[in-house]
Amino acid sequence: MDAVTQIAAGDLFDFDFEVQPLLDVLVGRTLEQALAEVAQERELEAIRTRREEFEAVRSAELAEVQRMEMEVKRRFAERQRRKEQEAARLARETAVREKVAAAAFSRSYLAAMRRNVFASLHASGHFYDPLKRDINAWLPSIFSEVAATSGGARAVAETLVDTLLADALSLGSRKFADLLRAKAEAEEARLKAIADAEAEKARKKAEEEAAAAAAAAAEAAGEGGEGGEAPAAEE
Repeated sequence: MDAVTQIAAGDLFDFDFEVQPLLDVLVGRTLEQALAEVAQERELEAIRTRREEFEAVRSAELAEVQRMEMEVKRRFAERQRRKEQEAARLARETAVREKVAAAAFSRSYLAAMRRNVFASLHASGHFYDPLKRDINAWLPSIFSEVAATSGGARAVAETLVDTLLADALSLGSRKFADLLRAKAEAEEARLKAIADAEAEKARKKAEEEAAAAAAAAAEAAGEGGEGGEAPAAEE
């Protein structure tokens, strides 16, 4: 069966006339979408860049924080180690002081105990010197024999000593008398020199006084002569 369609003027699509607005819309939408996509890509790139910078800063901050934590831990460990060393040193010093005190106390206690023990043993007669004991046993007889054998020699020695003492005393007395005599002579000579000096001084003083008196008398005589001649001239 045939079919017919009636198309009036203006019913069909005018491509040359209708395509321009559609093309403008399509191009505008395409450009707008492209610009939007470019802006989105730029925004995403900026976000990515900022994220990378943030990640870098965050990594640096984390590294710094970790370094600071490690430094704090190291300092804390060093402080703890020094505390432990100081505690160990104090413990060693305390132990050494206790040992020294114990040793000193034991030495003093043992020394006192040793002295007491030996003193008590000596007092009880457990310790003695054989040589001293023999000397104490034989000494009285030796003294008696020495006294018996040295009686005559002692008398001779005493006589000799008395003679030497008498000679020494006489010699000393003579030397002392000579010394006194020399001292008296020196004193006499000194006194004589002083007396001669005083006499010479008195003689010079008397001569000076006599000369002064003569000069005064001569001056008085001259004044009297002048007084006697004046009245004669007037007369």
